[in-house]
This record gives sequence, structure tokens and C-alpha cells, in this order.
Amino acid sequence: MAYRVIGEGAMLLHFAFLVYVTFGGFLAWRWPRTLWLHLPIAGYALGIAAIGWVCPLTHVEDWARLNAGQQGFGDTGFIDNYLGGIVYPEGQMIVFELMVSTSVAISWIGLILIHLRRRHRPPPTPHTADDHEPRA
Repeated sequence: MAYRVIGEGAMLLHFAFLVYVTFGGFLAWRWPRTLWLHLPIAGYALGIAAIGWVCPLTHVEDWARLNAGQQGFGDTGFIDNYLGGIVYPEGQMIVFELMVSTSVAISWIGLILIHLRRRHRPPPTPHTADDHEPRA
């Protein structure tokens, strides 16, 4: 039972990781400080996609599922196992990677534009009590 819980937990963390990589940059539009969390996570995801780094959650989930008597990943990884043929066509991992990369790029470009707009906006003028009195 414990192995199954570990496997399910690793799967949920995997999905949370993918959602945050894909959409976390958009959170920085509202909360700019979250960019500092998104940068290393997106960088690690890029390393997984471009360099072939292995996500430790993949090993944890595979190990837990095998010890729970369930089917492991075999030659596939988390994304191919759960998203292949659902989010992108079977065997077309590049489609998924391009979708995620496009989302990250749009979110970061939007964040830069928001930052520039805020920077060039004139400061608000202070209001006085006289501003709220009716004019005669």
C-alpha cells in the first residue's frame, strides 16, 4: 500500500511540475517574484528535454509502481506514458515540447512587456481633499 501511495504521489508531483513549467510564467504577471521560482524549474525542464537529463520523479514513480506490483514505465518515461496520444500524437514528443516552450516564451515576453509598461507609466498624482469637493 505504501508503494502505491508513493507512486501516486510521484505522479501527482510530475503533473504539478509540468503544469507549473507550462503556466508558471503567467503567474509572474500577477506576482513578479514567482519568476525566481519559475526560472530554475523551466531551466531544469529544458535540461530534461534538450540534454536528456532524467527527472528523479520518474525513477521514484517507476520504483514505487514496480514494488507495488504494478506496471512500470519500461522504456518510456512519464510524459510518453501519460500524455502520448492524448496531448500530442503518439511518437511526436517534439509537439509537446514545442507547446510547452511556446507557453513559457509567451509568458516571459508578456512579463517583460508588463514590466516595461509599469516602468514607463507616469506616477499617480497625489489627491487632496479639495479634489473631492463639488465645484460651484
